[in-house]
Amino acid sequence: MMFRIGEFSKMSRTTIKALRYYDEIDLLKPEQVDEFTGYRFYSTHQLFELHKIQEYRQVGLSIDEIKLIMTGHDASGFLEKRKGELGEELIEAKTQLSRIEFILKKKEKESHMNYQATIKELPECIVYSKRMTVPSYDTYFQSIPEIGRQIGEKYPGLTCATPEYCFIINLDGEYRKENFNVEFCEAVTKVWPDYDDITFKKIPAATVVSVLHKGPYSEISNAYAYAYHWIDENNYIAIDNLRESYIDGIWNKETSQDWLTEIQIPIARK
Repeated sequence: MMFRIGEFSKMSRTTIKALRYYDEIDLLKPEQVDEFTGYRFYSTHQLFELHKIQEYRQVGLSIDEIKLIMTGHDASGFLEKRKGELGEELIEAKTQLSRIEFILKKKEKESHMNYQATIKELPECIVYSKRMTVPSYDTYFQSIPEIGRQIGEKYPGLTCATPEYCFIINLDGEYRKENFNVEFCEAVTKVWPDYDDITFKKIPAATVVSVLHKGPYSEISNAYAYAYHWIDENNYIAIDNLRESYIDGIWNKETSQDWLTEIQIPIARK
């Protein structure tokens, strides 16, 4: 039995516009076309073909993939690929849901109100670095400028990366208020020969959770607490030593309340 396009549209719950499009791209052509009127006619057999197309469309296969399947290609590969994509989307959706829940719960804790967490992809970079043990954050005000002075005298042509990226890697694996072991790093444009206890190396790319702390270093433990709480609540784990990236500080701000530090903790999903 043959049906005009309007009837076929109603039977199949498919718009006339979609049927005409399928005809244009050779996905589902009418069984017959009246050469005088141009009317399209479809058969009952084509209902099965259209149902198959609709089934594949409803699970997210593309028109190009469906065309290949309808011309004889095995559907299994396309379906396995789509299954993998949906699995990744499901993981991402669950991650977003947990982060929304965390943001909503954050309002209950005043100490966390001023912090937000975001995931960043840090690219690989070249740095010069120096490992040291420091008694307190105040020590940075003397030791870090001295490192810069030494390296500048040794290599006058050394150029820092743009944008500037100066950070400390915490080697203790946890926050300490005093006597902590760190590695100071400054991103530069190329590797130079090692000098005394200053070494040049590449820092690999990393996925990190980023939390901004505005204020003196004496209060930065609140940011650490927030960051690790976020990691635990959002089904991540910390996988490497954390970094502190110094954006604003004593060198460009008049008061410690305007200092800006970014905590960066490498993470992976549990």
